[in-house]
Amino acid sequence: MFDKNLFGSRLLNLREERGLSQKVVADLLNVTRTQVSDMENGKSGTNLDRFYRLCEFYKVSADYLLGITDNPSWRGN
Repeated sequence: MFDKNLFGSRLLNLREERGLSQKVVADLLNVTRTQVSDMENGKSGTNLDRFYRLCEFYKVSADYLLGITDNPSWRGN
């Protein structure tokens, strides 16, 4: 089952590890800073297009963000 809290905490950790603001991520996803905050706090998820952009931007696997694995490895082009 999808765990919004785990998804959110992983997003928060990835963003903070890179020293990024919520505004930067919001601009990437074409959403508000509040929507990014809601995702990071486990209050909401996101759509498939934004999910893909997050994986690509952070260079992590979808399985990692979904909590299926603890290995963030990503195979990009």
